[in-house]
Amino acid sequence: MSITRKATVLAVGIGLVALSACGSSSDDEASGGDSKTVTLVSHDSWAASKDVIAAFEKSSGYQVKVLEDGDAGQAVNKAILTKDNPQGDVLFGVDNTLLSRALDNGLFQPYEAKGVDGVDKSYRLDDRNRVTPVDYGDICVNYDKAYFSEHGIDPPTSFADLVEPAYKNLLVTENAGTSSPGLGFLLGTAAAYGDEGWEGYWKKLRANGVKVVDGWEQAYNEEFSGSAGGKKAGGDRPLVVSYASSPPVEVVYADPQPKTAPTGVATGTCFRQTEFAGLLSNAENPEGGKALLDFLISKRFQEDMPLNMYVNPVVDDAELPAVYSDNIPEIDDPETMAPAEIAGNRDDWVRSWTSLVLK
Repeated sequence: MSITRKATVLAVGIGLVALSACGSSSDDEASGGDSKTVTLVSHDSWAASKDVIAAFEKSSGYQVKVLEDGDAGQAVNKAILTKDNPQGDVLFGVDNTLLSRALDNGLFQPYEAKGVDGVDKSYRLDDRNRVTPVDYGDICVNYDKAYFSEHGIDPPTSFADLVEPAYKNLLVTENAGTSSPGLGFLLGTAAAYGDEGWEGYWKKLRANGVKVVDGWEQAYNEEFSGSAGGKKAGGDRPLVVSYASSPPVEVVYADPQPKTAPTGVATGTCFRQTEFAGLLSNAENPEGGKALLDFLISKRFQEDMPLNMYVNPVVDDAELPAVYSDNIPEIDDPETMAPAEIAGNRDDWVRSWTSLVLK
């Protein structure tokens, strides 16, 4: 999802209104080590069912207060600036594109959450347990099924396909310097083609008519012909950089609901995002923060995420809702990159990408 942010619901960012569960307490209760309020700082795509949060509050004795603080990058940057006097106890929404920045700045204190042994080791990227994996999602090219059926063209399946003449002037993507999915797509191409090859790939993509817009909302809900919003806006691009979990959204929020999603995913164009939560250094309520981290990887919360934040659980035995699992593809071999490699190259890659694609 940040994944991660997360770009917005969907973590995706599907422009949905996030539901926050907020507890209340007196000023005295909200401060000090004996506080019964635990404060979660998050990006704007946080969402959870009220009954699930209520179950945590009942079992733990803590009330949950949620502070949404912009997109994932903004939330992390603000948390770094305020780390000596943090806004809350736990930060949720740090993804693998931002993880090294957060860890290098001493944002979190170690805590091994209860139940973390049930999380696949591939998502546990910090051996000091300063962050706890919570969810994952894939940034991928989505396609408009009707367009390709009507034109008798097979939809693309890989990065290599996107530079072929059959797909000229069909793709819209987001600015890698201003958008989480845009950055994820750039990182996916860097992972696929290497530091020596990704620029050459983007030269071909530019020559093939890729369109770049500022953010996901414009790309998906205005330019993309396959989304409900894009259809209304007259979008004419049948390929868009979005999420593997975008098709389930097109089903869940359609009226009436179609039997299958009107959009598909080019599964060979995916870059995996993992989102984490961590106990903030100098948290006022560290015990409440630890309880909340335990809860975020509990089976109940993990099974609640897919239809709230449209991200995938990291706990092995969590079950997916049928409408979600039926419409999201299996991504068997997504592109990945170590957080340290991202941190060491991200700014240079974005600068090079900007000069190459936008100028």
